Amino acid sequence: MLSRSDRSTPNEPDLLSADARVHAEIERIVREEHGRVVASLARRFGDLDVAEDAVSEALLAAVERWPVDGFPPNPGAWLTTTAGNKAIDRIRRESRRDAKHQAAMMITDDTPPEPTGPVEDDRLRLVFTCCHPALAPEARVALTLRMLGGLTVAEIARAFLVAETTMAQRITRAKAKIKAANIPYRVPEASDLSERLNGVLAVVYLVFNEGYLAGSGDDPMRIELTEEAIRLGRVLRELLPDEGEVAGLLALMLLTDARRAARFAGGELVTLDEQDRGSWDRTLIAEGHALVRECLERVAATGGRPGQYQLMAAVNAVHTDAADARDTDWSQVVALYDQLMAVARTPVVALNRAIALAELDGPDVGLALVDEVALSGYHAWHTARAELLRRLGRSAEARTEYDAAIAATENPAERAHLTRRRDQIVR
Repeated sequence: MLSRSDRSTPNEPDLLSADARVHAEIERIVREEHGRVVASLARRFGDLDVAEDAVSEALLAAVERWPVDGFPPNPGAWLTTTAGNKAIDRIRRESRRDAKHQAAMMITDDTPPEPTGPVEDDRLRLVFTCCHPALAPEARVALTLRMLGGLTVAEIARAFLVAETTMAQRITRAKAKIKAANIPYRVPEASDLSERLNGVLAVVYLVFNEGYLAGSGDDPMRIELTEEAIRLGRVLRELLPDEGEVAGLLALMLLTDARRAARFAGGELVTLDEQDRGSWDRTLIAEGHALVRECLERVAATGGRPGQYQLMAAVNAVHTDAADARDTDWSQVVALYDQLMAVARTPVVALNRAIALAELDGPDVGLALVDEVALSGYHAWHTARAELLRRLGRSAEARTEYDAAIAATENPAERAHLTRRRDQIVR
């Protein structure tokens, strides 16, 4: 007779596989719902710390209960209800210590909430709230990425190209300032929207970028983040239809996301010049091109100049307009980067301009410009150097730069691509 352990052995791989699938599904749901649940609780309780802590407790409860009890019919509603109960329990505990019993009673009231103002979407309201003028610009963006996108401190630090400890301190100080200044969870008035717009656009774009090429984890993309960023971009577009930078950001995200299906193959990143352009989403491209044309027409009519998101969208419009990579109008791309340098002179913009100039004037010109950019340790900088050195026949140096680029990224698909490129070089 077989023992109990002997009888169960053949099924162990299946059980392990099923358990892994359950936890992967939980992780997916958590990523998709995090921002919505935090935003809902922040509006309800008016306290970012209470909202974030309650959601963290609810997520822990989900990890413990769902593998045993099964998934609820509506996981998002389950998380919202559980987190709400956790928040109520916390406030009631505090009420015993500091006379907050009345507040604890009020949060169970089912009467309709007060009018929300010009921004009715909870998640967008959270973005505008975190972009309060009392906070430093970098703190606004970092705090919103943490609260809305559920990004880890390490992921946000990579987005800002700063140390993780620096980013942790920045977020902690931002929360402390909100509490000390008694900044409420309140939407801005219509007249205040423009003042906070730049910070909001930066947040939405960084959320999109983290989804487009994930900074950590086993998945090369976090589609729930790119889709959330585009959704927020559309809500902003409805809210501020005459703001060129809003239209520009939405166009930029649409034209970038249109290439999603062609960006990965066999677990490896596929670069723009090697992508199957027939698999690009032509509906998104058409919408993005229409927004770019609208931006250009508005600029021409007003005599102003386009902002950074409009210019980046225009660059992507040039790329998506070419049926083949060899048809790319690099002179137009360089001209757009020249304009972009005038309005947003950042190291990343300078790097992209140098890469474009290498296509126009040769790899030696491009490499000289890349070397002028202070981005050592940034994976894209090392990748650019590796590719240009490779084209110049400087193989040993190229391999060194590929190694540096691989060490600087945790994205599995990007690492696979860089490893293959490095290993193709003959020693």
